[in-house]
Amino acid sequence: MDSLNSVLGDVSNGLYTYVLVALLVGAGIYFTVRTRAVQVRLFPRMIAVIARSRGESHGGISSFQAFAIGLSSRVGTGNIAGVAIALALGGPGAIFWMWMVALVGMATAFIEATLAQMYKVRWRDGTFRGGPAFYIQQGLGSRGWGAVFAVLLIFVFGFAFEMVQANTIAATLDSGHGVPAWVSALLLVLLTAPVVFGGIRAVARVAELLAPLMAAVYVLVALAVIVLNIGALPEAFGMIVRGAFGLDEALAGTGGGLLAAVLNGARRGLFSNEAGMGSDPNAAATATVRHPAQQGLIQSLGVFVDTIVVCSATAFIVLLAGPSIYTPGETTEDQGAALTQSAAAASLGDWGTLPMTILIFVFAFSSILGNFSYAEVNVDFLARRRWAPIALRTLVTLAVLVGALAELALVWTVADIAMGLMAIVNLVAILHLGKWALGALRDFEQSRSGRARVFLGRGNPLLPGDLPGDVWVSREEVPTADRAS
Repeated sequence: MDSLNSVLGDVSNGLYTYVLVALLVGAGIYFTVRTRAVQVRLFPRMIAVIARSRGESHGGISSFQAFAIGLSSRVGTGNIAGVAIALALGGPGAIFWMWMVALVGMATAFIEATLAQMYKVRWRDGTFRGGPAFYIQQGLGSRGWGAVFAVLLIFVFGFAFEMVQANTIAATLDSGHGVPAWVSALLLVLLTAPVVFGGIRAVARVAELLAPLMAAVYVLVALAVIVLNIGALPEAFGMIVRGAFGLDEALAGTGGGLLAAVLNGARRGLFSNEAGMGSDPNAAATATVRHPAQQGLIQSLGVFVDTIVVCSATAFIVLLAGPSIYTPGETTEDQGAALTQSAAAASLGDWGTLPMTILIFVFAFSSILGNFSYAEVNVDFLARRRWAPIALRTLVTLAVLVGALAELALVWTVADIAMGLMAIVNLVAILHLGKWALGALRDFEQSRSGRARVFLGRGNPLLPGDLPGDVWVSREEVPTADRAS
């Protein structure tokens, strides 16, 4: 089993390091150019749109709730453990490249979320469904490839990642506070089952409170660390910049040098914010909005919050802890979340360990809920039977139970490969369909007032043709999901 895991690990590393990084960064640069840097030009409008995104749900899922579901999945233990690993492997310079990848990834996130909205369908529960599986079927005319994407996503987000997040919680509670794994497993089942059996609506209600709160508390912890170490802040920035361009070999990580900084920073950024991976559009499609580009902007902002805000918080917690906690080239990757916990305790005192444990728990639990939502959308794509989502909810609950109790090295490696394949399918789709999202962007930008006009998917000269379906058929009223597809 160890040898199989080793072989699959090599496949995964090769796929992410040499294929996906190039594809995802390339797509980000391409869409940045094609949208004329939408993430920069319309950043103020992103803020304005999300400020009023709680309204206009019309009995469905609001724009903010869809954003929160996506943020719940994005902001997980990877923001704590993954960034620490990137610092160990790539040195402080990895953070710079993590930022750069996130900035171009915002354009990709805009495109895929806008497409998810354009090709969404009404569902029997009074909400919408959509995402890559749906725009592959309707936009590219291939239900087969849509099904391939859906199966990969269900395995990754409905099963494997749920187990991994549960395992992270159990390991953190055990190592930090001596909580037995069976207690963690029971607690997680009691917390998870009532929410997932309530469906996407229940997840949306929990996520809109939990996701912004956990991100805000974590950033406040980081700000406290920065204030207590304010004199060291300029040097921390200097380490990031010098390490990013190989100007100081002493700042190389255990992987060594400039290449290690670029690859580890890019990989961490891509894995954390998921731009282009095809996961977040499943949440984006559920929102009731006036215009697809409206949700595109909001989900693009999610990449900014995840990487530029939350991942940066972890980076500065570690970098400001001092050489006794983190030394480039010497600190090893196997510390993961423990490195971030130790760094916080070094600045805040031992009392900081408990808040960090709670934050890791909340980050992982919110990811369990967000991941479930993605999986349910794709189960609905594959099987329009009422028993199908019930089966998924049971599977997710069991995955959480087993994940808290079992060793998961092989599951984690296989899930990595499946997610990489899922991303490739999605990237091919959005590169083919991107012209539709660009047309929607042009339509959106013609709304000069603060409130976007309702999008029209048929007879719109800014689009390559007419959109299929019966959602975007009139500018007279916001399309709602109160009529089943």
